[in-house]
Amino acid sequence: MSASDQGMELQADVTGSGPVTVLLHGITESMESFAPLVGALATRGTVVRVDLRGHGRSPTAEVYDPASMAADVHRTLAGLELAEGDPLVIGHSMGGLVAVAYASAFPTRGVIDVDQPLDLAGFQAQVRQLEPLLRGDGFDEAIAMVFGAMTGPLDTAEVARLDTLRRADRDVVLGVWGPLLEQPAEALDAMVGEIAAGVRTPVLSLHGIDPGPAYAGWLAERIPTAAVEVWPDHGHYPHLVDPTRFLDRVAAFDAATAG
Repeated sequence: MSASDQGMELQADVTGSGPVTVLLHGITESMESFAPLVGALATRGTVVRVDLRGHGRSPTAEVYDPASMAADVHRTLAGLELAEGDPLVIGHSMGGLVAVAYASAFPTRGVIDVDQPLDLAGFQAQVRQLEPLLRGDGFDEAIAMVFGAMTGPLDTAEVARLDTLRRADRDVVLGVWGPLLEQPAEALDAMVGEIAAGVRTPVLSLHGIDPGPAYAGWLAERIPTAAVEVWPDHGHYPHLVDPTRFLDRVAAFDAATAG
């Protein structure tokens, strides 16, 4: 049985009761990145945060492909005593791709992908420029460069909080970004296409960094249920730059998925 079939148990935190919302963090981060949102989300239902494999307090693994990481989330949810019904899955950055992979393989009532374009070509070019640093003595410098360029208008105290939480493990980062470094763009697009083909539930692709005018059409060709929304100049963390607006948007999206 493959990792994507079985999954591993993740460290999880459960708050509230009622319909389930799952929060999936970005690369090098942990469930604690969502801390400012948990209290408000828990007034509407159960909030489940997890540390994805190789992050936070969850164990490392041999592979870090989206399907395997989604299977981890599913196995972890299955082991918790939660309300009946399919979860709303919200993922930021790397967690956005995992959230879409989850919806491809398992029932959900919707997905919110926060600032993770599924057209990976642009990010691939950026990561490949940093490959010598990532594989050499400049690993920490490369990680600082990547995230320092994306904070946008995020409050300096919040930037400091995220930096304190960040766990940049070289093997994990190279495991997640391995396809970007090693595979041609056509292979990445095929991987995303395979994931996207299984998605049937609504997807909100919410971006603080504009993915470009062609992205909405590109995504709709692969996930007809997806809608793209851009909050200009919000950077990579729109959910933390304007948490009140984000929480309102989550509530509206969730209400719409319920019909």
